[in-house]
Amino acid sequence: MKLDELAGVGKSSADRFAELGIHTPLDLLNDFPFRYDDLRVVTPAAELAKNDGVEENAIGTIVWVRERRARRLAIVEAELADESGSLTAKWFGRSYLMGALRQGMRLFVRGRTQRTPTGAVMNVAIHKVLAENETYRGELVPIYPAGKELTSRKIRQVVAKNLPKLLTLAGEEPLPKTILRARHVPELREAYRSMHAPASPEESARARERFIFTEFLALALAAQMKRRKHSAEHNARALRVPAGLLEELQRALPFPLTAAQRRVIGEIWQDMARDSAMNRLLQGDVGSGKTLVAAAAILLAARNGVQSALMAPTEILAAQHAAKLSPLLMPFGVAVEAVFGSQSAKARASAVVRLGSGEAAVAVGTHALLTEGVDFARLGLAIIDEQHRFGVEQRARLRSKGSAPHTLHMTATPIPRTLAQSVYADLDLSIIDELPPGRSPIETFTLRRSRLERAYEFVRKNVALGRQAYIVAPVIDESEFELTSVVAESERLQKTIFPELKLGLLHGRMPAREKEDVMQRFARDELQVLVATTVVEVGVDVPNASVMVVLDAQRYGLSQLHQLRGRVGRGAAQSYCLLIAPDEALEIERLQILANSNDGFEIAEEDLRLRGPGEFAGTAQSGLARFRIADLVRDIEVYRDAKAAAESIIEEDPELRAPGHAGLRSLIEGEPSARAMLLSS
Repeated sequence: MKLDELAGVGKSSADRFAELGIHTPLDLLNDFPFRYDDLRVVTPAAELAKNDGVEENAIGTIVWVRERRARRLAIVEAELADESGSLTAKWFGRSYLMGALRQGMRLFVRGRTQRTPTGAVMNVAIHKVLAENETYRGELVPIYPAGKELTSRKIRQVVAKNLPKLLTLAGEEPLPKTILRARHVPELREAYRSMHAPASPEESARARERFIFTEFLALALAAQMKRRKHSAEHNARALRVPAGLLEELQRALPFPLTAAQRRVIGEIWQDMARDSAMNRLLQGDVGSGKTLVAAAAILLAARNGVQSALMAPTEILAAQHAAKLSPLLMPFGVAVEAVFGSQSAKARASAVVRLGSGEAAVAVGTHALLTEGVDFARLGLAIIDEQHRFGVEQRARLRSKGSAPHTLHMTATPIPRTLAQSVYADLDLSIIDELPPGRSPIETFTLRRSRLERAYEFVRKNVALGRQAYIVAPVIDESEFELTSVVAESERLQKTIFPELKLGLLHGRMPAREKEDVMQRFARDELQVLVATTVVEVGVDVPNASVMVVLDAQRYGLSQLHQLRGRVGRGAAQSYCLLIAPDEALEIERLQILANSNDGFEIAEEDLRLRGPGEFAGTAQSGLARFRIADLVRDIEVYRDAKAAAESIIEEDPELRAPGHAGLRSLIEGEPSARAMLLSS
């Protein structure tokens, strides 16, 4: 059945439905209302507007009706009276109602109300003319996400006309009867009916919970199946942990390991000692020492005679890893081999030969590690940094260069535990939640844009002390949204603000070699100020940089600002972050959260609460689960129930082969987040 075969849908309206992502009748069935207008309960006029701005219902008889104009906008006004008193009803931009509304008519009205000295006033959204003695019977009216040319009312009409036909598309019930009974939720077809035509708010709430639980259950089942599959494959090499290895590592370091680093190293080594391949995610805040933990994993691999590969998304980041790993591993006779796209043919050939022969124990590189001809004699450990920046196939290709290597995923973005325990449910999780001692907290200040010149004066003073600074702008070119252009601001700064200083410009549209050159010059202190977009957000390590200025800071999430702030504070000098935002107090208040905390995990939780999982930390790019109706923050308790149910089901029936579980396999296939979980690695 095609969408334009439904009653009330022609070719042009089918095109408008398509703009909302509704291409088939099944898509329409799954297009749920996001709220319901409750037209059932009528409030007496005298009781209206006890809370300003609330939508309410009323019934009254028209005492008078008139039209007036304000700023060329027609406003129809009427006084409606009932037994308790009266209210003033207003219709904006609907002058045609003057000929339709007459004194003595009974009206049902719904709209936002407010209390004024002369009584309640309602901005009417919906009205209905009632017969003189008609008994009013209200309903729950579903409100659907609308488009530019497709109203919620039109969607509602199409669904109502075709609901019996649409319900035949619901398919077989995927949930076992035991779950339906335990959760007191309706079966699939009844749940769909209750979403589109509920008899009560309680009925729609039960149906909504059923669909939320189903989405979460599909994801949790996929994660459990994947975990089970990993642990059942005893095809990895179990690496022996020599007695005293951690103490040996500690003696080679000029600083003590933190308790968190010791704990995380222990978790990783314990995994690597099994014959099931490790599949672990290492999270750590900026400066928490993830590279040192990676070095410990590489050291264990080398002691067992297997090779390691560390892949990073950019040459800058890969080069920094190589520079940090080399001195950490050198005391143990483990040399680091670099494999970059920009290497000379001679250097690349030498690295390839050493890796292929097994002479080189460690390769650190970019996507270049994935190319044909780059082979390992015995790859036993794959480390993928900023793993969300690589696709599923790329991560799989790196692992395919060995025989079931242990895999360590790393991210510098603190992910709230709420998200981590759900969207990364197939991975074991290690968190470095402690910073090394001696690191001075970065002092963070929020400034109104009217004080920007004071921020630039602060930059000048720090540069005069021999330090360097970043200035970050949100867009490359000038835009209609009045955001600061990094190109225009760089020119302005060089000409009028810092003519005596050496400035560099860095943004994503520059050629790779040019970006690399600018970063290297900044790292060598040949540039005093780097004006950039968020390309500096991850992996840029310049210890001499002590000031970060973020323009239009209101445009970023708190977690992204925390990542930008982490580009400073890497040396001995006290460092500062200045967040510049419009003069509106609301934006300054939100940004003040960063001024009050340097804890990335605390900030991430707050960011998640404020912006939701769909916006958190660029999740559209990071591959985190996307849900149609569920919300990991709002519905976390439902997720935990679904996770517990999934664990119980997979424990009893690992491959979902039991007759009562037949629908669960199709459920996993039908949910995008669950399908992605099975495909991801």
